[in-house]
Amino acid sequence: QVQLVESGGGLVQPGGSLTLSCVASGSIFHIVAMGWYRQAPGKERELVASRTAGGNSDYSASVRGRFTISRISGGNAVDLQMNSLKPDDTAVYYCNMRAYTAPSEWDDYWGRGTQVTVSS
Repeated sequence: QVQLVESGGGLVQPGGSLTLSCVASGSIFHIVAMGWYRQAPGKERELVASRTAGGNSDYSASVRGRFTISRISGGNAVDLQMNSLKPDDTAVYYCNMRAYTAPSEWDDYWGRGTQVTVSS
């Protein structure tokens, strides 16, 4: 069984920084990509940042230049460094992983989410 566990959320003032971490465990054959999504109250879940196994990163326009995603080399983990946080960044942040559990079996996996609140 594959499991994703997030950590690092919390309350921060506007302009502050937070780092989210996500660790994957279980029967993982090959990770295609890992990333972060977020969902604010009343809004749809949206992609924040993703990173492929090949090292390519993608960011939403709203966070580009402020957030950095990094894959822990050789490990099943990914961090999201968030700088210059704004109240609009307030949301539940979810870790996502697309991975194979066998040579021909892949799926998308989700963590339970971690709350990030940006407020003075």
